Amino acid sequence: MVGSVTFFGLSHVDVPVSDLERARRLYAGALAFPIRGEGEGWIDLDTGGSAIRLFETRKVGQAVALRVHSPTVEDALDHLRLAGARMLYPAARTPEQHLVGAVMDPDGNTLYIWRPLTEDEYDFAPELPKVLTWQPEAEAFLKSLLKTVPALFRGLARRRVSAVTEELAAPTRFVTREEVIRAFILASPKVTRGRNRKPLIDHGVDVDKYQADWDAD
Repeated sequence: MVGSVTFFGLSHVDVPVSDLERARRLYAGALAFPIRGEGEGWIDLDTGGSAIRLFETRKVGQAVALRVHSPTVEDALDHLRLAGARMLYPAARTPEQHLVGAVMDPDGNTLYIWRPLTEDEYDFAPELPKVLTWQPEAEAFLKSLLKTVPALFRGLARRRVSAVTEELAAPTRFVTREEVIRAFILASPKVTRGRNRKPLIDHGVDVDKYQADWDAD
C-alpha cells in the first residue's frame, strides 16, 4: 500500500498474438501452461507464478519477452523449435552463471529458456565469506573440502564452515588449516557429523586427533 493506493501485485503479462489457436498450441501445448480462463480473443495461462494473457490482435505492434525456467534448457529449446518457435540462439553460459537460450514465437515474442548453473558447473571456486586473515593454504584447503559437499547444499556449507572457522580463530584473528579442520567437523549437527570423516581422510587428515570435536554437542 502506498498512501491511500493499494497494489495487490502483478496479475498478468499480456502477450500479443495474431493467431490465438496457434499460440494456444505453443503456450498451452508445448509449454504446458494450464489454461486458467478464456474468452473472446483471449486466453489466460497459469505459469506457476504470474499469469500470462494471450490476446489476439490484427497486428502485433509491441512484442514481449518472457523468461521460462527449465531444468533441461537444451531439450526445452529443441522441443519449442519443433513446436513452431524459431531458434534465436542455443544454450550458452552467462557471466551470472546461468545457462540461457532463446526462441521466438511466430509473432516475434521472445522466450528465454534458462536455469542457474550448479557449482559443479562453475569454472571457478566461489570466494569464502571472510572477515579475518586466512593463511592461503587454509583457504585452498577449505575450498577443496567444500567440493565434496553436494552442490545443492554447498553454499550453505560454505557460509557455516567459514563462520565457525573464524569463531575458532577469533583469539589470534588468523585462520590456519587447523581451524578449518575443526570447523568442518563442528559446523555439522552431531547426528550427521560422521559424514565428514571421509572427505577429511581423503585430504590426508588424521581424524582421530579430533575426537573431542566429533563428540562435541
